[in-house]
Amino acid sequence: MAAPPSTATPLLKDELDIVIPTIRNLDFLEMWRPFFQPYHLIIVQDGDPSKTIKVPDGFDYELYNRNDINKILGPKASCISFKDSACRCFGYMVSKKKYIFTIDDDCFVAKDPSGKQINALEQHIKNLLSPSTPFFFNTLYDPFREGADFVRGYPFSLREGVPTAVSHGLWLNIPDYDAPTQLVKPLERNTRFVDAVMTIPKGTLFPMCGMNLAFDRDLIGPAMYFGLMGDGQPIGRYDDMWAGWCVKVTCDHLGLGVKTGLPYIWHSKASNPFVNLKKEYNGIFWQEEIIPFFQSVSLPKDCTTVQKCYIELAKLVKEKLGKIDPYFVKLADAMVTWIEAWDDLNPAGGSAKRANGTA
Repeated sequence: MAAPPSTATPLLKDELDIVIPTIRNLDFLEMWRPFFQPYHLIIVQDGDPSKTIKVPDGFDYELYNRNDINKILGPKASCISFKDSACRCFGYMVSKKKYIFTIDDDCFVAKDPSGKQINALEQHIKNLLSPSTPFFFNTLYDPFREGADFVRGYPFSLREGVPTAVSHGLWLNIPDYDAPTQLVKPLERNTRFVDAVMTIPKGTLFPMCGMNLAFDRDLIGPAMYFGLMGDGQPIGRYDDMWAGWCVKVTCDHLGLGVKTGLPYIWHSKASNPFVNLKKEYNGIFWQEEIIPFFQSVSLPKDCTTVQKCYIELAKLVKEKLGKIDPYFVKLADAMVTWIEAWDDLNPAGGSAKRANGTA
């Protein structure tokens, strides 16, 4: 398969890290080499730290296993999940770059309807570098894409838009379904390529998937905590969902944007629906109370940074969701620990000062 031509200077080459959680050798990077090789990779190894993860030659990377996480964070390492892809958020914390792109190791390069390989990273960067429009919906979707604009009737006072904090990509082949849907539609595949990017309106939550995701670390990084999942926890597969709900509420409060749509990746394999059901079981019930909680959250005006928003959210989680299950009290404490660990590794002058929506 011929590699697509690469641009002379990759976008944001020195300003972006690619974060990959894994338990296996990263052979999948060979397919992504034309697009990823110019960038720095942060690999977060889950599971047995004594296992050696092989990375193809030619990539610039750093790799962290559980022993490294414990050494770097000490007692605060308790906030990083074990035996769950939620461990990826450790990579967000140790990065020193402005932007993050995260992808799963079962995600391959997709093709558009013409057969051309999709440079997912390049599209994410375009999404992040153009404004969002969360306060008024544009029926031609993203007005900042080539060939589009604001439609008649769109308020001129809102056409400047706001900084984009998150770019949420989608998947061809295996859709990101929950276990019950997997079980009733085991053969369903997503073959629809929709050439669209849109801003998720203010006040609207969404199910964020972490397998094809990019964000501005300076604008929203401290809120990208993937929670307590996996080993020793009563819930799994809600790590990215939790982060997405917290991020969206924070973005709405601070006047930041979240985009969804392009780019697509090719999700190569479906996980076991019976294993997934066991992980999701509590979450399927709990989300019916969690989502109304986030829909009703109102953050105080003095929450002017992402950290302040997140600490306030942790307090509300303990107060409101702690009644559902003791797990949420533990999660709220972990949210506070996460912010403390983030600030330890990212001293004042980074995220906190730029988190108020200035481009």
